[in-house]
Amino acid sequence: MYSKKFGRLILGFSTRCSTSVVNGTITSTRTTVSWTSVCKHHMQFLERRSQMGFAHVRIRSASKTTVDPNEVKRFQLLANKWWNEQGDFAALHSMNDLRVPFIRDHLLNAHGGRRPGKPLAGLRILDVGCGGGLLTEPLGRLGADVLGIDPVADSIGTAEVHAWHDPDLRGNVRYRAITLEELSEKGGQGAGQFDAVLASEVVEHLADLETFTLCCNQVLKPGGSLFITTINKTRLSYALAIVAAEEVLRIVPSGTHDWDKFVSPMELERLLESNGFHVESIRGMLYNPLSGAWSWTESTSINYALHAVKLEEEPNLDQDDPEDPTVIVAQAKARRWYS
Repeated sequence: MYSKKFGRLILGFSTRCSTSVVNGTITSTRTTVSWTSVCKHHMQFLERRSQMGFAHVRIRSASKTTVDPNEVKRFQLLANKWWNEQGDFAALHSMNDLRVPFIRDHLLNAHGGRRPGKPLAGLRILDVGCGGGLLTEPLGRLGADVLGIDPVADSIGTAEVHAWHDPDLRGNVRYRAITLEELSEKGGQGAGQFDAVLASEVVEHLADLETFTLCCNQVLKPGGSLFITTINKTRLSYALAIVAAEEVLRIVPSGTHDWDKFVSPMELERLLESNGFHVESIRGMLYNPLSGAWSWTESTSINYALHAVKLEEEPNLDQDDPEDPTVIVAQAKARRWYS
């Protein structure tokens, strides 16, 4: 999240610093911005630490929980600020201009329109890490039955109070202070119940992406959609989200973001496809801190949106011809996905 106060600095840096990924290696051009060396030296430290085995392994952790207690404490302090459109969550408010149509259009392509004015009517959606309900509410207004969950009880309280003032939401939007893994437990109310799961600006705050992915698979119906927006793990995202915002200008409190928790589209796609999903689309997102608006971009070097679909239930492979090469490949993929 970036403030308008350093918009010109960010835009100037963005025009002079470019990043690319070649054979899995992040490269970056130098810039004349005075604090670039700070970013470069710290990035080199992070990379050396990773090569020596000291980096935290976030993708495949054995923690078996998605909740990071430090993140819970941080968002606890912000629980009453969710609906201040000019405050700490201003960028999330404006992000709805992209993420709501992104979610709506993919669901309409999969399910078709249900009702004029309520195109998502009849669909059940789970909003993970919903905070104050910034994304939950507009999807409820589109007719979907939306459940917003968050481990921060005070944020859920803020969301409930705000939704109560809109009579149109009372039959469509509900909230629970619960974790994703608690909801997804076998035999629980959330198992296999949802047509779509949302995790917008959430995964970069989680303790364990492996557990998150498995739980999303558990709560989705076969063929259900998973929507994620997050921050890429590049030098440019480090420079903007951490160095500029936290260490130099002190606009965002130090520690808001952890570069180790950022995940690249390639890593996220690999994780999802090894856990029963097929990634259908990835799109770059760009925030203009001067106008406060988001736009789509070809580059995924900073922010990006991803849509994945849960694979259908495992087919009965015994009925297929074991000599058919296509069947052999399909069987191998199915064993990998469902093992």
